[in-house]
Formats: sequence, C-alpha cells, structure tokens
Amino acid sequence: MGLEADEKAMGPSSAEMNGNGVSDNGNTVGTVTDLTALTTLGYTPELKRNRSLYTLLFQTLAIAAIPYGEGGPLISAIYGGGQLSIFLGWIVVLILDECVALSLAELAMDLAYWQLDYHTLGQFRLRSTSHGNAWTAVSIFIILVALSAKADVGRHSASYTLGHYDTSLSGWGGFTFFIGLLPAAYTFSAIGMIASMAEEVSSPATVVPKALALCVPVGGIAGLFFIIPICATMPPLEEIILAPSGQALPYIFHMVMGTPGGGLGLTFLVLGVTAFCSISITVAASRCTWAFARDQAIPGSKLFGTVNHSLGVPVNALGLVTIVQMLLGLINLGSTSAFTAFVSVGVIGLAVSYAIPIAISLLWDRRVAVNSAKWNVGNLVGTIANVVALCWITFEVVLFSMPTVLPVTSISMIGFGVLAGAWYGIYARKVYKGPPASDGLS
Repeated sequence: MGLEADEKAMGPSSAEMNGNGVSDNGNTVGTVTDLTALTTLGYTPELKRNRSLYTLLFQTLAIAAIPYGEGGPLISAIYGGGQLSIFLGWIVVLILDECVALSLAELAMDLAYWQLDYHTLGQFRLRSTSHGNAWTAVSIFIILVALSAKADVGRHSASYTLGHYDTSLSGWGGFTFFIGLLPAAYTFSAIGMIASMAEEVSSPATVVPKALALCVPVGGIAGLFFIIPICATMPPLEEIILAPSGQALPYIFHMVMGTPGGGLGLTFLVLGVTAFCSISITVAASRCTWAFARDQAIPGSKLFGTVNHSLGVPVNALGLVTIVQMLLGLINLGSTSAFTAFVSVGVIGLAVSYAIPIAISLLWDRRVAVNSAKWNVGNLVGTIANVVALCWITFEVVLFSMPTVLPVTSISMIGFGVLAGAWYGIYARKVYKGPPASDGLS
C-alpha cells in the first residue's frame, strides 16, 4: 500500500510513516498491515496503537475484579452448598471458561468474525487500569492475611474448607452444586471484552489471542487466594443466608473479623475494586454504544456516533452509558429482583455474543477459517474447546435464568423488550443496515 492509500484510509492528510508504524499528527495509529486489516472492514483507524500484551492482560483482570465478581453474588454459592460449591465450582468454571477463551482467542485474529459478533473496538485509560490492578492485588492480599489471622468464628479443617457440601438450603436437591457456579461464572463473564482493545494494539492477530488465552488461568490463580481463606473461616451457612439484603460477603467479613470496623474495612477494599471495574466497563460499554450508533443501530445515532477529536473519545456515548447506568441503579431501590434480572440479562447477552462466532467457525469448516491463523491451538484441541464452550454457554444461559431458591416468585420483565421491538419496527429497520459491507466478510 502506498502512502497516498494510507492517508486515504486514515482520513487526515497529515498521515506519515514513522519507523514501522503510520503516524497521524505525531500519534502512532498502527502499522500498514494493522491499518489495512481495519480498513478492509470499512472503518477508518482513529485510535493510537500503544498497548502491549501485559496491558491487555492486566485490563482483563481489572474487568474481572475478582473480589467483587466472586464476592458480590457469593450468596448464590452459599445456597448452592457452601465450601464445595465455592472451591470446586471455581475450578470447574476455570476449565470451562478457558475453553471459551481459547475459542475466542482463535477468532481474535480474524476481525471479520469479531464483526459478526459485533464486538467493537474500544479504548481504556492505562493509568486507571494500573491503579485498579494494584488495588485488586493489595485487597486480595490484605483479605487473605486478615481473615486467616483473625478467624473470630474459628478455622475449619482442610477437608471441611474444600469439601463441605449442604444440599438442604435451596430446595434444588442434587442440582444445588450448579447454583454455586454462578459467582465464578459471573466473574469471568466479560472475558471477551478484551477484544475491544484490538484497534489499540500492534499485531493484534497474535497479541489479543495471547491475552485472551492467559486471562482465565492468571485470574483463576489470583482468585484462589481470595476464596480459600473465606472457605476456611466463614460462619455457619444457615447464618449467612440470613445476611441483610442477601449480601453474604460483608456479613462474613463482619463475623470473621469480630468487629463492625474490621468488616467495614475489608468491605471498603472490595468497593474500591468495584469502582475501578466500573470505570473499565463503562468505557467499554461506551465504545459499544458508539459503534452501534455509527451504524445507525440506536436512536440518536448522529449524536452518539460522533467522536470528540480533541479528547479522542466518544464523549456523547460515554455520557449516555453513564446516565443509563444511574437510572438502572434506581431500579434496585424499588425491586431487587428486577435489578437482578437486568444484570442476569447482561451476562446472558455476553455469553450469547461469544457463542455466535464460535458456532459459525465450528460449523463453517474451522480448518480453513481458523487453523491457518497466526495463533491457534490446533484442529483437535480447538474443536474440543469449541464444543465444550458452546455446551457450557448453553447451560450457562439456562443457569442464569433460574431462581436461586424455591418456591419461585414470578416477575415480568417485558417492558424494555416491547419498546425496543416497537422502535425497530417503526424506524430502525429502515436505517440500520449493519456494519459496512466489505471484503473483510467475504
């Protein structure tokens, strides 16, 4: 590709070659190969490619936010049987989600597949991510030491810590164990979000797959340092299920530390992890909103599909996502069940979005589509990972749709679906044509 072609693809006329990359006003926006891959899909490169493998990996851990991801819905694992569901459930989910990660990693080399999944290209703030990972690591260490040292309600034996299982708490009988998978599944539900960094990485065909493949094992090891001390020191399960507002983790911290102040201190650490996670998720969601608006897939596309070039971010889309999150938070004041339903739908949506490209690659002769990629795990291992991933996602969708305890109280959540369907029928079907048609999908 000549310089004129590069300039046309990049948009600004000031584009110039800079070493191995292409620069726009002094900012490296990628190599010629990187830019060609993106423009083939019909998009203009806009973001700087200044992220590394370790940056992507650490950002994934910040999004997973293990103390929050596992600790927030911990009450589900308590109903699911206690220590065995927490510990063994963590291991089981690591294996299953690694199959999902490997399947997505093989597809990350091909932006055409990711366009089918409609994962958009995004941007995170490196500084906030670094602080978030540091806070998470320090929090896990402090919780490990504090719970192990204090243990105000006693320390359980190793067999009890890793193997205690009570099926009498939920009413689901032998299915109880699977309910205990929910916290771990929620923790790693956003592993595919790292693909949104593809436009900010040089050689994304190899860097992004490596980050995807490493995120689950690295996060899984870190998580063991968080869940094992909890399993070893937690009070009786019958008491935990009576925790105020169903928040098991703050109650466990309070009882194990022996004082309200001690429990509050550990809870504050988890809240900090939550805040840093929220920053990363909000930014990623704003990029998805911007991408859909760019293709006229949401109302107000002209407003939310623009980028503030002085800041280099889609400010309008970011504001929209922030406001929507605030409004959704108000739902929890009126109905905890309704708010939980919204959260569950989000997790289900992510899982389904992973299943679509995996299923396409599996059914569409992966030997041609995937095995020739720069990064792959081989036809046999890859096929097994694809099948396991699809089976797990199917089961996961059902699992997240089920109530934790019996009897079931029915609740209807159709309002938003009706509004969205009506808007599509009246307006969106006339203007939304999907991503730009290009040779990248040939």
